[in-house]
Amino acid sequence: MDKEKLIEPFAAFAKSKNIDRPTVIKILEDVFKTMIRKKFGTEDNFDVIINLDKGDLQIWRFREIVDDNAEDRGDHDKISLSEARKIEPDFEIGEEVAEEIKLADFQRRAVMTARQTLIQKVKDLEKDNLYHKYSQLIGEIVNAEVCQVLGKEVILLDDEKNELSLPKSEQIPGDRFKKGEYIRAIVHKVELQNTRAKIILSRTSAIFLEKLFENEVPEVADGLITIKKVVREPGGRAKVAVESYDDRVDPVGACVGMKGTRIHGIVRELQGENIDVINYTDNMDLYIARALSPAKISSIKQMEERIAVYMKPEQVALAIGKGGQNIKLASQLISKEIDIYRELGDQEEDVDLEEFADEIDSWVIDELRRVGLDTAKNVLTTPKEDVERRTDLEKETIDRLYKILDQEFKE
Repeated sequence: MDKEKLIEPFAAFAKSKNIDRPTVIKILEDVFKTMIRKKFGTEDNFDVIINLDKGDLQIWRFREIVDDNAEDRGDHDKISLSEARKIEPDFEIGEEVAEEIKLADFQRRAVMTARQTLIQKVKDLEKDNLYHKYSQLIGEIVNAEVCQVLGKEVILLDDEKNELSLPKSEQIPGDRFKKGEYIRAIVHKVELQNTRAKIILSRTSAIFLEKLFENEVPEVADGLITIKKVVREPGGRAKVAVESYDDRVDPVGACVGMKGTRIHGIVRELQGENIDVINYTDNMDLYIARALSPAKISSIKQMEERIAVYMKPEQVALAIGKGGQNIKLASQLISKEIDIYRELGDQEEDVDLEEFADEIDSWVIDELRRVGLDTAKNVLTTPKEDVERRTDLEKETIDRLYKILDQEFKE
């Protein structure tokens, strides 16, 4: 095999994989030095010179000329005078012989092995570069083309045709993708699978929503507004707490934009996800009230591990939200569980659920309290279907519960 046929295709292949020139030359040198060691036992007195532009390779062997009877004439870096004069007849003892070694001097099998080794080294380097590149991009948004839509994942391609994976679990429930379209997601994590880098993207991460705000709201990108916390149920609802470092900048207004122009772009990206932008404050009572928006609260009692919130009966459904979304996200936003209690106009007309502790298990009462049902009438005036949907209670348990509470008022 000619050296040009070995060097040029390899250099072109390495260039297509975005491997830099110094690295390509280093790989070539290492491979040829391995060939030299296998044939000559050492590489110490050899030079490998590579010219990528010309596809040229030169291997030079350097030896000192010694007397034919010298004891060290057989050393790797020595050559006898008689052998040296076969190369140049006017050589003298003590001079250095520079002899070029041709690829033809190596066995064909060794050259073919070198070629395969070169390609494998580039592929290994490509994997390392891909892993390193995307490890640095974790938490950043990428824009990639849909290549294949599978049952468990969507395969995408970046600008360099590297494969990225968007698992089903990291897709927003309303996501529908078509081959050839471009989609945005964040780099969620990078895994090594059988020495191959697997790049996993996400559209459900809270960080994805945070990065969308950075893209759509210049004040966030510039640092005038900081995002304190993001909580979301992908495709359903999200709450974003923001704070301004400039008193002249309204953080909520800036994030929403004139007539909602900024927030609408984010909502469309997230398949209609409702986003509540909340002005962060150190005043915990006010922060809790804002977190439970759009519900209006009457009073708050803060405890070590939980928050008790009292409100008028007509506000409870708003505070809990569809499927319990609002109260769940509000609890995540303030990092404490919230219990909602109705204010009653006439306390004698109702009975607290704790009064039924002898007949109803405590865990059932706790589950009802979690969704704002803390009295007998609260429960009885709520359709059974709603209780079953909003709680983890089984139908049989709910039927028994209603029977016990209904009996109380009959008596």
